Amino acid sequence: MLSRLAHWCYRRRRLVLGLWIVLLIGSQVASSAVGGKSSMSFKLPASDSQRAQNLLADRFATESGATGEVVVSSPAGVRSPAVEQRAKALFDQIARTPHVVEVTSPYSAQGANQISHDGTVAFAQVHFDQNIDKLKSADAVQVKNVAAKAGAPGFDVALSGNMFQSRTPPGGTELVGVLAAMIILLIAFGSVLAMGLPILTALFGIGVGLAGVSLLANVFSMPSFASILAAMIGIGVGIDYALFIVTRYRQGLHAGLDPERAIVKSVTTSGKAVLFAGSTVVISLLGMFAMGLSFVRGLAVGASLAVVFTMAASVTLLPAVLGFVGPKIDKLALPWTQRSTQSGRTTVAYRWSRLIQRRPWTSAGVGLVILVVLALPVFSITLGSSDAGNNPKSDTTRVAYDLLAKGFGPGFNSPLLIAVEVPNQGAAAALPALHDAIARVPGVAEVTPPRVGPSGTAAVLQVFPTTGPQDQKTVALMHNLRSHVIPAAVAGTGLVVHIGGNTATFADLSSFLGSHLPIFMLVVLGLSFLLLLVVFRSLVVPLKAVIMNVLSIGAAYGLLVAVFQWGWGAGLIGIGKKGPIESFIPMMMFAVIFGLSMDYEIFLLSRIKEEFDKTRNNAEAVADGLAHTARVITAAAAIMVCVFGSFVLGGERVIKEFGLGLAAAILIDATLVRMILVPATMELLGDANWWLPRWLARILPNIHIEGTDDDEIDAELSDLLERDGIARR
Repeated sequence: MLSRLAHWCYRRRRLVLGLWIVLLIGSQVASSAVGGKSSMSFKLPASDSQRAQNLLADRFATESGATGEVVVSSPAGVRSPAVEQRAKALFDQIARTPHVVEVTSPYSAQGANQISHDGTVAFAQVHFDQNIDKLKSADAVQVKNVAAKAGAPGFDVALSGNMFQSRTPPGGTELVGVLAAMIILLIAFGSVLAMGLPILTALFGIGVGLAGVSLLANVFSMPSFASILAAMIGIGVGIDYALFIVTRYRQGLHAGLDPERAIVKSVTTSGKAVLFAGSTVVISLLGMFAMGLSFVRGLAVGASLAVVFTMAASVTLLPAVLGFVGPKIDKLALPWTQRSTQSGRTTVAYRWSRLIQRRPWTSAGVGLVILVVLALPVFSITLGSSDAGNNPKSDTTRVAYDLLAKGFGPGFNSPLLIAVEVPNQGAAAALPALHDAIARVPGVAEVTPPRVGPSGTAAVLQVFPTTGPQDQKTVALMHNLRSHVIPAAVAGTGLVVHIGGNTATFADLSSFLGSHLPIFMLVVLGLSFLLLLVVFRSLVVPLKAVIMNVLSIGAAYGLLVAVFQWGWGAGLIGIGKKGPIESFIPMMMFAVIFGLSMDYEIFLLSRIKEEFDKTRNNAEAVADGLAHTARVITAAAAIMVCVFGSFVLGGERVIKEFGLGLAAAILIDATLVRMILVPATMELLGDANWWLPRWLARILPNIHIEGTDDDEIDAELSDLLERDGIARR
């Protein structure tokens, strides 16, 4: 099938190129016209925080929309006449902006507790009539402009709330990664023309893929960083997949094949490996559907779509473009480069493999110790959510965060929202007692008086802890209120109480993902084991591959903990403040890294298996397989590391976590695992690597990834050429 596809794309290369151009332009136009909006919120079914949100949405309109704070500060004191007049004018002006339904001023009776004890900081609560997903960015910008104009010497104004956070637009950091990839490809190929083909293919694939992500936002809940994540993965795998095919094509030309036969052979061999490897990435990503969360499904679909289109471009657009290039692939070669004349057994990779094989116990031990040491921090991982305190110090939300913490204590940045269902007037009489019971709990700094909604069937209280949003004591306080304090306070009253707000929502999300993550990992590991079992017809090789991939992922997790949670070197990558690891990061990283690690596993082990089938000599097969694949795998891994690493330069903390984690995992996998642990352990295991019970060998299908017989390819191509000639006549 692939040979027919390659032949068709080569012979009709102008049509194929035209179709891809139409698809790229058409998808971009459709994305601009009817693309969906990203989502900044999510639903967590069956959680207490979700029940609180649903109750307020149904019965308390002013509390169900987005909220924020306008924080003012003055050394002269916010109660001084001049400052008060200026602040009141600011609050009145914000109250008149679109979608603002209420501004609770600190100078009103209702907001009396919104002035700090030292009198230098105050805040007004702003209530919108729509949630954060429905608010347009222009609405938030209008409030930000009003606040910016109100600031003056001795009168500082800052805004708190997710809608006011500055966000770095996509399109900058990925260019750094693409530039680095171009340099690596130029070094690997020594030719400007050969370097440009993988870049061109990847850009076409990711261009269509990103447009698809925008269109799917009409169907799935897409987080604001979904397109950046899709671009990160799509660019990395797109360049890598094209690199494997172009490398095989050049090898075919150098072996004396004409361009058409070289194209068909490269797609039939490396193209098959690309489709197989890409499918493992997609399967790993789509496995996140098992988590049952809408925003996770959006991330999975968006990233998968980027991979699918880059795969499609690699096996259709690339053969067509190679048809235009023909035998001139090495044209525009750099003057200081020369084509390598080394054979497999004279390369550095072959000599390195032999060195490892001479000391397999030492090599395996050193590699394992390094991985374990890197992974140790993962045992102290804290899942949660970053807040405005992790934003750059120049961001208005960070300024507001620091002012609130200074004036009122860190807990004023992590209020718990107590949503109360009030069935009747008699139950409403118990609200003051509920307020007093919560106020007496250690760890509670302040509780606002109950506010009863217009319908009289719902009430809201805000609880301000003494500790900040990322402090585990805040989470412990929330659990104490849910499990002990509130049930005792409302017993027999008829009141039904739920705890919501951002702090409670992200605590519930962390708990949900933490409990479901082991199941998800076991499912992905099990499917990957079965996949490799079928491909390599061995029980030992898949088991070893799964264990090594888990170790490399654990090492990447450990690095994330050290940098983002412990703060080691955080300032070097623009992290404003240490904090917890985003609760969904381990799940997403596991899916992406496991899929990408399997790519290199398949490319390396398929070549080793091919050599073993020829010679039945395990040691020679490992050395030869590594020698033949080391150069291209090293180049591919270097590209991935540069592409992922470039996203560390972005503004959003979550993208920095993804970028650093993925780059570290690929670097560890391509060096410690592929270059040390794989040859060392395969040497130690010897022929046992390929052990498979006879009964299992009889029922498993035979699948060849790159080991397709040349005579078989030639025969099939000759048949295609003959039929094509008959059709033309």
